[in-house]
Amino acid sequence: MFAVPHTTPGDWPTDIPAGRMAASIQRDKIEGCQIALLGLPDDLGVSLNHGRRGAALGPTAFRSLLVTYGVEQPEFPRVFDAGDVVPAETLEATHTRVTAATTALLDAGLFPIAIGGGHDLTFPFVRAVAAKHAGLAGLYFDAHLDVREGEGSGMPFRRLVETCGVSALHLHGFRPLVNSQAHCDWFLQHGGTLYPDGSPVALPEAENLFVSFDLDVLDGSQAPGVSARNPAGWCVREAEPWVRAAGANPAVRSFDLMELNPRHDLDQRTARIAAHLFLTFLQGFSQR
Repeated sequence: MFAVPHTTPGDWPTDIPAGRMAASIQRDKIEGCQIALLGLPDDLGVSLNHGRRGAALGPTAFRSLLVTYGVEQPEFPRVFDAGDVVPAETLEATHTRVTAATTALLDAGLFPIAIGGGHDLTFPFVRAVAAKHAGLAGLYFDAHLDVREGEGSGMPFRRLVETCGVSALHLHGFRPLVNSQAHCDWFLQHGGTLYPDGSPVALPEAENLFVSFDLDVLDGSQAPGVSARNPAGWCVREAEPWVRAAGANPAVRSFDLMELNPRHDLDQRTARIAAHLFLTFLQGFSQR
C-alpha cells in the first residue's frame, strides 16, 4: 500500500457502479497510475481574507459528482487517489503538510492534481513542484490576482514568486473591479501578464509550467458554489479548451481546481463543473 504523509483516505460514495470512471481509480497502490488526485479540504485562508467558508468541503463534493460520470475512453490515464491532506491548527502548518504530501507524489513519478479548498493552498502545492522543476512559470484562471502580502487565500502567487523562484505569471479571467491598484502594480512589476477575454487558446512558452484554475473565474450563474461569487465571469465552454490544452501540454507539471464551496452551491452545479473540468484535463493528458 502506498502511503502519502499527512493524509486520510478520500471520502467516496459506497457501491460505485463498475461502469463509472471513478471505479477505476486506485485507492491503495500506484502501479500503473500516472495521475495522483490530492484533496485539500481547508478554508482557513478564506476566513482570514473574510470570505465565505465552505471550501473545506470541496474535495468530498467533487468525489460525489465524479462517480456520476461513466467515461468510455480506455486511453484515459489511470488515477491514484492520494486522499485528503489533514488540516493543521495553523495555516503555515497546513501548508507544510500539503508540500510534504505533494513531494511524496512527485517522488513516486505521479502527476499531481489538487482539489481545494482555499486558493492559498496552491502555494504549498506548487512549492513542491517548483523544488523539482527549475524556472517554473505559472498560468492561472481567476477573477483575482491573488498577490496579497498577508496570509490568506489571496496570497499564493505572490509567495510563489517571492519564495519559490517562479519566473512569470500569466492570468486569464481578471476582473479589474475586484482587484486593487496596488496589487495590479505588484503583479505587472514582477513579470505578470494579463490576457483579455477571448484570447486564442495558447499556453505560454515555458519549459516548466503550473496551471491553477480558481472556479470563481466562472460566472456565478454557472458556478455559484465558490468562496467569492463572480457576477461577470467566463462560461464553462470558454474554460474547457484551456483546461484540455493544459492537460495536453507536456510542459505542464501540475494542475489544481480550487475554491469549490458546496455550502453555497445550487443542485451541486459547481461540483459537477469541477468534475467535468478534471475529466477534461485527463482527456488532454491522454494526448501527451
